[in-house]
Amino acid sequence: MAVQTQHPVSAPPTAPIREKTGHLLLRGWCIFVIAAALAGTSWLMAFGTIGAGIAAFGSAIVSIVLWIVLRPEVQWPRLPWFAALYVAWAVASLTWTAYPSATLLTLGLLLATTVQAMFVGSVLTWRELVRAIASALKWILALSIVFELWVSLVWGGPVLPEFVRPDGPVDDPIVYWSRDNLFEGGRIQGLFGNANLLAVVALLGMIIFAVRWASHAPRRPLLVGWFALAAVLFVRAGSATAWLTAGTVVVVLVTVLLMRTSTRAGGRTRYYIAYAVVGLGGLTALWLTRDSIFTLLGRSSDLTGREGIWADVWAKAIEHPVIGWGFSTPWVPTDAFFDGWITDHGQTVMQAHNMWLDVFFQLGAIGLVLIVLTVAAFVWRSWFFAVDRPRWDLVADRPYSPLTLVPTLVGAVVLVQGLAETGPLVGWGWMFIVMLAFKIKQAPLIGRGPSEQRLVGEQGETPRDGR
Repeated sequence: MAVQTQHPVSAPPTAPIREKTGHLLLRGWCIFVIAAALAGTSWLMAFGTIGAGIAAFGSAIVSIVLWIVLRPEVQWPRLPWFAALYVAWAVASLTWTAYPSATLLTLGLLLATTVQAMFVGSVLTWRELVRAIASALKWILALSIVFELWVSLVWGGPVLPEFVRPDGPVDDPIVYWSRDNLFEGGRIQGLFGNANLLAVVALLGMIIFAVRWASHAPRRPLLVGWFALAAVLFVRAGSATAWLTAGTVVVVLVTVLLMRTSTRAGGRTRYYIAYAVVGLGGLTALWLTRDSIFTLLGRSSDLTGREGIWADVWAKAIEHPVIGWGFSTPWVPTDAFFDGWITDHGQTVMQAHNMWLDVFFQLGAIGLVLIVLTVAAFVWRSWFFAVDRPRWDLVADRPYSPLTLVPTLVGAVVLVQGLAETGPLVGWGWMFIVMLAFKIKQAPLIGRGPSEQRLVGEQGETPRDGR
C-alpha cells in the first residue's frame, strides 16, 4: 500500500540554469574578435589603413580590459612559450631594424593578435570556442556572398578599395576590391579583395561546419547549408594553393581516423610508416609533375611568379643571416625600404609568399628556429590531442570527440599555406596558432580541468561521455 511522505527521495524539480547575460555578451565579443581576424584585408579594403588600425588596436584594448576585469582561470606556467619567445625576438628586432616605423607598426599588430588569441582561449571552453569559430565564419562567408551580390546587382561593375568607382579601365585587375565576376564565371574575391584569402577561409568553414555536424550540434540541416555555401565560395575563388591544402586536409583527416582504430600498443606504427610513404611520395610526385598540375589548375609552374620573389628575398636575407633585417609582417609598402623593392603587376609586394623564408629575411636564423619550434610544438600537441583517446581515470574506452580534430586540421592548413603565403604569421593564421596551442595546453581534455568546468548552459555538443 502506497504511503504519502513529506520526505521525498529526490530533489524537487527546478528550472534549468541558464547562462548569464554577461557571459552571452562575452561570447558575442569573442565571435567578433575571431571574425575580425578572419576578415583580414577586408578592413583595409573597406576603411583604409586608419580604419583597420582603429579596429585592430581598439578591439585589443577592449579585450585586455575584459581580461583584467574577468580574471579567467589561467595556468600561467602552461603557456605556448615558443610563440612567446618568437614574439619577444620580434620585439627585440626594434634595436637593429632597417625600417623602424614599419617594425613598430606591425609589432603592434602582432602583439594585439597574440593577446586576443590568449584572451579568447582563456574565457571560452572547447565547445564554446569551436562554436564561436563557426559563428565567426558564418558572418564572414555570408558577408562575402552578400558583398559580391551587392557589387553585381546594385553597384553594377568593378569596385576599388574604400568603395571607389573606377573612372575607366585600370592597368591591372589586381587593384580591384571586387571584379564583379559573380555572374560572369570568373574568380570571386569576397570581402577580402583576394581570391586566395577567400578560398582558405571557405576551407576553414567547411572543416568547422563538418566538425560541428559530426558533434551533433543543434540545427544540423542549417550546418549542411553553411557547408554548401563555403564549398561554393571555395570553388568560385579558384585558388590552386587552396585546392592543394584541401587535399592535405583530407589526407590528415583519414590518417587520424585510421589512428583512432588502433587498439593495441604499437598498432599505430604501420599507419605512421604508410603516412610517411604516402606523404613523401606525394610531395615527390607533385614536384616532378608540377608543370602539368599547375597548368590543369590554371597556374604557372613557378607558382604565379613566386619563385622570382623567393629569389629576391633570399638574396637580401643572406646579407643578415643571423638576426635578419627586422620584423615587419606584413611588409609596409609605403616604407622606403619596401616601396618598389619587389613588384608584381605593378604593385609593391607585401610578403615573401613563403612563411619560412619571410621569417628568415626578417628575423634571421634565430627567428626561423623559433617559428619552427612554435609550429612544430603546435602540430605535435594538436596531433596527439586528436589521436589519443580521452582518459583521466581507469575508464579506457571513452568515445573520441570530433572537436579534437579542429587543431590538427587547422595545423594542416597552416603548414600548406605557409609554403606559398605568409598568412600564417599574421591575422587569423597567427591567432589560430596561438589560440589553439594555448587552449590545448590549458585544457588537454575536453570538459576536464579548471578552464573547462563551466559547462552549464552550453548548447551544441553534449558534454556527456567526455565528448
